[in-house]
Amino acid sequence: MVPPYKHEPLTDFTVEANKKAFEDALKKVEAEFGKDYPLTIGGERVSTEEKIVSINPANKTEVIGRVSKANKDIAEKAMKVADEAFRWWSKTRPEARADILLRAAAIVRRRKHEFSAWMVKEAGKPWKEADADTAEAIDFMEYYARQMLKLKDGIPVESRPGETNRFFYIPLGVGVVISPWNFPFAIMAGTTVASLVTGNTVLLKPASATPVVAYKFAEVLEEAGLPAGVLNYIPGSGSEVGDYLVDHPRTRFISFTGSRDVGIRIYERAAKVHPGQIWLKRVIAEMGGKDAIVVDKEADLELAAQSIVASAFGFSGQKCSACSRAIVLEDVYDQVLNRVVELTKQLKVGDPAEQSTFMGPVIDQSAYNKIMEYIEIGKQEGRLMTGGAGDDSKGFFIQPTVFADVDANARIMQEEIFGPVLAFAKAKDFDHALEIANNTEYGLTGAVISRNRANLEKAREEFHVGNLYFNRGCTGAIVGYQPFGGFNMSGTDSKAGGPDYLILHMQAKTVSEMF
Repeated sequence: MVPPYKHEPLTDFTVEANKKAFEDALKKVEAEFGKDYPLTIGGERVSTEEKIVSINPANKTEVIGRVSKANKDIAEKAMKVADEAFRWWSKTRPEARADILLRAAAIVRRRKHEFSAWMVKEAGKPWKEADADTAEAIDFMEYYARQMLKLKDGIPVESRPGETNRFFYIPLGVGVVISPWNFPFAIMAGTTVASLVTGNTVLLKPASATPVVAYKFAEVLEEAGLPAGVLNYIPGSGSEVGDYLVDHPRTRFISFTGSRDVGIRIYERAAKVHPGQIWLKRVIAEMGGKDAIVVDKEADLELAAQSIVASAFGFSGQKCSACSRAIVLEDVYDQVLNRVVELTKQLKVGDPAEQSTFMGPVIDQSAYNKIMEYIEIGKQEGRLMTGGAGDDSKGFFIQPTVFADVDANARIMQEEIFGPVLAFAKAKDFDHALEIANNTEYGLTGAVISRNRANLEKAREEFHVGNLYFNRGCTGAIVGYQPFGGFNMSGTDSKAGGPDYLILHMQAKTVSEMF
């Protein structure tokens, strides 16, 4: 009997023992810097001459690890292994597959700080952000294991006298999981285990910025009893390995988390039927957002300011759910803006390995350059209130930046920046605020801070996002509590951590017997 699901608690770092344990984990991880990591195909460790070099974004001189890089030939070998493994893995009892997830969750729970420490160093996540990432990875394993047990016998349908009908789910086939760097453990693990527990085999292509965390997790699944060939770890170039696998006629589905442009490209390529392909590929995609917090004139303004700052600058704004737009009614605009600026100036930016750091670096040079370009655009489109500076001499650090008085159609109000840049826009009334909030091609998360019940109910109906929050920030969805996924160009509205997510990785079959 599996106990009921509840989410993994976050670590209280004010407890000295927890702080010491995390510091010890950081030292353990640092002692492993610079190691070489192979690919894993059919249980075999495969090393290549060409490497992906993972560095610490807070200190460019630190090499986290050198990871073997897959090419098309290796991708083809991995596809054959996964295709063959699907024949028997798809027939493995769901209970056995769920047990592997539960064992893996237990292993990670015992090594919780170690995994978080890898993310501090490889992804530049501050302690609390890394701890939440690890907790979410555990949650995905625990939740999806239980969901599979609920779905394993299908869903009851009607039968007539002399007839028995069954409606149940079967796996799809080989899935290509393309995971992001910003949640290098949680999303990578969640998309992988959702595919595995439903009876599919997986080709895992993690983000090139954070491949070591993914390798460590592949080892955990192996330790938990996942048979060889069911998961194949093949980091590589998106334009080479990614495109090759998306196009492959034996690929049955693609699970992607990343940018809008790459998501659209995958969706387009997956739609083409190649010679020998006998199905239409399924795409499960989460593609980012341009998320807004709306502040009503009848609101707790301190709560509003705190929520905006936490949602905008947590993990340097590198979340698809981050608040990049604050839409405030003109009655309280100046009060909220001034308080946000005041709070923002108090944030500590620095090395995420230090517990007191609120905001670490952005992920790499490319991200740094892009964000700094948007800051220059922002200076033309709004009034710079704080921040606007960067320093990439040692790591990729950008000050949390706030622009005021930005037009709803400005680029920094429309385009996803994926960095610590927040734009303030003024609304005449609540209807105008919702109009501005919906004035984007995205539709992932949003929040409304208000004491006006009528306005909250209006937002419930009219604020067009997949995850809408009242009187809190717009980040921090919890698996099983707030199923996560968005509308429009935010993706396929695949609700990760929700009751219907696993079904996306399966197909329904009806069997009717007369007697």
